[in-house]
Amino acid sequence: MTALRAVSALRYPTMRLKSALWVAAYLRRCQVEGTFGVVRRRGAEEAGAIYIRIDRLNGTSDLFGPAPQSEIDSSRGDRSFVPCLAQLPAPDAAVEAYLAREIKFDPDVWIVEVEDAAGRNFLDVASG
Repeated sequence: MTALRAVSALRYPTMRLKSALWVAAYLRRCQVEGTFGVVRRRGAEEAGAIYIRIDRLNGTSDLFGPAPQSEIDSSRGDRSFVPCLAQLPAPDAAVEAYLAREIKFDPDVWIVEVEDAAGRNFLDVASG
């Protein structure tokens, strides 16, 4: 990173999309790709954490949540995600249990569900 970029980054921090706008854009992307997606739980409009569940339509799902700050590459996009469970795809019961714990911890979370048998997620998944 050049010195000019470093100074510019300090002076003009990157703006982050509101959660509601990011979710709307993500659902549009899913629609364009031919998958069906819905908002299962609407969280905080401005900055609620977003969890994406990819239902594989066979009793299993993938679950992605916000990446820790240490794993985010700001040059790659506004939001990065990581798998929430060690096993992907995971049984639907395990995914539901994880989401129930998250809702108890943070009632402002967003939950978006996408149906795709192939497990496509259209997310920026951080490589930790």
